[in-house]
Amino acid sequence: MAFGWIDEQAEARRRAGLVRTLRPRPADSPLLDLASNDYLGLAHHPEVTEGAARAARTWGGGSTGSRLVTGTTELHTELERALAAFCGFEAALVFSSGYAANLAAVTALGPHGSLIVSDAGNHASLIDGCRLARGGTQVVGHADPEAVRKALGTHGGAAIVVSDTVFSVDGDRAPLAALAAACREFGAGLVVDDAHGLGVLGDGGRGAPYAAGLAGAGDVVVTATLSKSLGSQGGVVLGPARVIDHLVNAARTFIFDTGLAPAAAGAALAALRLLEREPERAGRAREVAAELHARLTAAGLEAVRPDAAVVSVRAPSPEQAVRWAADCRTAGLSVGCFRPPSVPDGISRLRLTARADLSGAEIDRAVRVIGETRP
Repeated sequence: MAFGWIDEQAEARRRAGLVRTLRPRPADSPLLDLASNDYLGLAHHPEVTEGAARAARTWGGGSTGSRLVTGTTELHTELERALAAFCGFEAALVFSSGYAANLAAVTALGPHGSLIVSDAGNHASLIDGCRLARGGTQVVGHADPEAVRKALGTHGGAAIVVSDTVFSVDGDRAPLAALAAACREFGAGLVVDDAHGLGVLGDGGRGAPYAAGLAGAGDVVVTATLSKSLGSQGGVVLGPARVIDHLVNAARTFIFDTGLAPAAAGAALAALRLLEREPERAGRAREVAAELHARLTAAGLEAVRPDAAVVSVRAPSPEQAVRWAADCRTAGLSVGCFRPPSVPDGISRLRLTARADLSGAEIDRAVRVIGETRP
């Protein structure tokens, strides 16, 4: 029977407690949201939604083609210039998603004969980029600059080191300065994904590379998403102009993909302008994360100390994590549930988003619900 193996895999997932399902949410959900990545609370901000609507009215519902044909509007160029200036880099290139941006950066900068050194805790999009790149990949221990140095020492040609800046599972931060030092010792490039750092870390939310003193460096390339702190959709690669020019000519997810929809570009640009005016939002997101962690650990839960806005609470098993998240939903709280294979260490978790717009009462409610529903 065609696709008969699918049934076997479905049964294996069911036995392991790893079945995933879609839950469409209504526009006016009554749930307190600690599951999304809307770190600054901008997805529904009137200026951001108006930015999307205005762009759609001006440029249409879609970009109408790939970036190199009809998919680049003046709005895309304005957004790229604004992102580069805000994050402190020479140039930027916007993609249809953060996933596409990571595939572009890793594959275009990891050609045949090169070495790609990848952190064991990297996001799936970076892992897939390594798999698709023509260079050889060596996976090293999580957040271990010495392991990176040893890997680079085994290769005499072109090389890049690939890492998240803030890891999406536990919310811990990569040792960027030490990674950059290791790269410079061997003449390698550093490619980092700042999806969970942009808008939260650095001066006014300019990102983890900015905070580490790496913004604008000629040997550093940064990817990020527009779908988290900026409340929109899409991705971006930031770096030296010659690297960005190379991506325009060599990155398949740029050349062959339809350009980012104007509405998403308009929303992201509006969110960025708002963050420039209200830089305190970044600090507030970190404060909420720290308070959630302190309150949860005081209640006897095993929560990982956050370096940005992700708060991870460990669960005894995949099945109990699913039940815990479901019980939270029943009690009016939406939380993330991370299980294998999404977590590299095999430990299941509730994943909480510390949003800048959460009130003290909402934090109280979240901590109470998580404590009362614990397995």
